[in-house]
Amino acid sequence: MTWSSIELGDVTPHNIKQLKKLNTVVFPVSYNDKFYVDVLEAGELAKLAYYNDIVVGAVCCRIDNTENQRRLYIMTLGCLFPYRRLGIGTVMFEHIMNFAEKDGNFDSIFLHVQINNNGAIEFYKKFGFEIVDTKEQYYKRIEPADAHVLQKTLRRTAPNSNSTATSTTANSNSRSKARQFTFV
Repeated sequence: MTWSSIELGDVTPHNIKQLKKLNTVVFPVSYNDKFYVDVLEAGELAKLAYYNDIVVGAVCCRIDNTENQRRLYIMTLGCLFPYRRLGIGTVMFEHIMNFAEKDGNFDSIFLHVQINNNGAIEFYKKFGFEIVDTKEQYYKRIEPADAHVLQKTLRRTAPNSNSTATSTTANSNSRSKARQFTFV
């Protein structure tokens, strides 16, 4: 397998149904129509992952401006089971990390993970995420209903600065070191 066989593409009105189907298969929760409307407006923060021209994964994020912080929230990042551990999750995560670093104005990146999803927790820990909270009864109609909040703190650059944010994320060599992925 070569990295060139993994590509990211935009989510558009023409392929949004593929994202809906993928999310139905990958995640134990269902997403409402507003989620998909927001995804269509997310630009670089929503990508489909293609493996040899087949949609096998997706990442969807949004910007969260709460608690006097500007944070990047990973709503979903997942891959179909047969395509896991091929580096697809790493490619999607690195895309989001590159977006945050280019922007240079995020305090952190965070997400929720079901407390029993050890594979996803370990995946994010490899990239410097930490469990910062546990939300009881976060999920509805799935067990366990509790979720960990995982967060990666980024250094924020000064406004109007030409420098980019730095972080403890794995660098470009991470592709050869971190080629595992488990869905969130």
